[in-house]
Amino acid sequence: MADQQQYDYDVLVIGAGPGGYVAAIRAAQLGLKTACAESRETLGGTCLNVGCIPSKALLHASELFEEATGGHLAKFGVDIQGATLNLDQMHAEKAKAVKELTGGIEFLFKKNKVTWLKGRAAFQNDHSVQVGDQTVTARDIVIATGSSVTPLTGVEIDQKVVVDSTGALALPKVPEHLVVIGGGVIGLELGSVWRRLGAKVTVVEYVDQILPGFDGEVRREAGKLFKKQGMEFLLSTKVTGVTVDGDRATVSVEPAAGGEATTLDADAVLVAIGRKPNIDGLNLDAAGVKLTDRGQVAIDHDFATNVDGIWAIGDVAPGLMLAHKAEDEGIAVAENIAGQTGIVNHDIIPSVVYTTPEIAGVGLSEEAAKEKVGEIKVGKFPFAANSRAKTNRDTDGFVKVIADAKTDRVLGAWIISSLAGTMIAQVAQAMEFGATSEDIAYTCHAHPTHSEAIKEAAMGVTGKPIHV
Repeated sequence: MADQQQYDYDVLVIGAGPGGYVAAIRAAQLGLKTACAESRETLGGTCLNVGCIPSKALLHASELFEEATGGHLAKFGVDIQGATLNLDQMHAEKAKAVKELTGGIEFLFKKNKVTWLKGRAAFQNDHSVQVGDQTVTARDIVIATGSSVTPLTGVEIDQKVVVDSTGALALPKVPEHLVVIGGGVIGLELGSVWRRLGAKVTVVEYVDQILPGFDGEVRREAGKLFKKQGMEFLLSTKVTGVTVDGDRATVSVEPAAGGEATTLDADAVLVAIGRKPNIDGLNLDAAGVKLTDRGQVAIDHDFATNVDGIWAIGDVAPGLMLAHKAEDEGIAVAENIAGQTGIVNHDIIPSVVYTTPEIAGVGLSEEAAKEKVGEIKVGKFPFAANSRAKTNRDTDGFVKVIADAKTDRVLGAWIISSLAGTMIAQVAQAMEFGATSEDIAYTCHAHPTHSEAIKEAAMGVTGKPIHV
């Protein structure tokens, strides 16, 4: 190894999102002199500034609004009259939460002696990076630049009428009609916020079901629940153009398989067709870093690129584009750089849609499990038969546990429930330990809780649940 003295830093992390800031903190904790380059005015990347965190603030606030105005509380003896929406206050509380959390990372950087280099980073060679108007060198460099919104050809985002996820978090008034292009996680979450606040919401999805990549049965059930809530869906439909006239938009659509075109009139259009890796301006060629055919930074099992000393994690690298996947990779890559063994089990990364109810999955869908393993067994349990859900009048959804028919090892689990995002952690942990469905079924769960539905679904894999 070259003499450390010749470098400004042991480790330079490019990007301070969930992957980058965690990698920087972990590297510093392991005794490495660490810097993190970030061009935003605040740390935390997309997730904290214009993604996971502000969207959860609006999801929670809009749920409270719908509870207060929809008469849902009357059956519990809580009568509310005259509740009104103060959208400015809702946005203010969202901004406050974001500020607290981004400030929290800045505090952690100081505490762990991570240097924040403000500015955009561009490689000059494999150990030298220009950040803003200074050049720094590092023995190891971690690319953690994340992803940005995938544009839709021929559709211009003006962040007023036609918005991306960032604009949809900041609409100054509730739209009359919001057209969401894309029936994935982001479109459904943000669409549900504005539906609850009073907008008519139409989701246009190119394939025949919402939530591509999720378990088939879960996709169908979720579609039914969202329709019941008042969302409209145009499935197997493609958007051919959006024209804006003043504060209105006309969205042209036609069947994905071809056919007659029609138009939708809207005063807000959300483009949410996915995200793409951020590599523009990084000047990766100067360092000799290779990309995959999908335009991501190519890495091996240890997150190392083809160039010695350059690593990549999170959305810019292959795999699920999820904040918690990036965080785990951030810890692992720092440990690898420090000579330890950092591993992420990419087969067990939970995915959550924070709608009402929430939708969560970990491991394989039923379709993927059949393809990969062949013979499987599936146990299901509806929340309509769970005593806590019934008492709370919160009975939408089910738990589904998928196991290998020969070994009984759990291959995946899918949950639709108000608490699905929190509940999925139990199954992820069990799978990390190589649990069988019997292991979960014979673990005592507190009564009455929503979690008992996981136990009963696991009982259903090899026998029968008790309560259905």
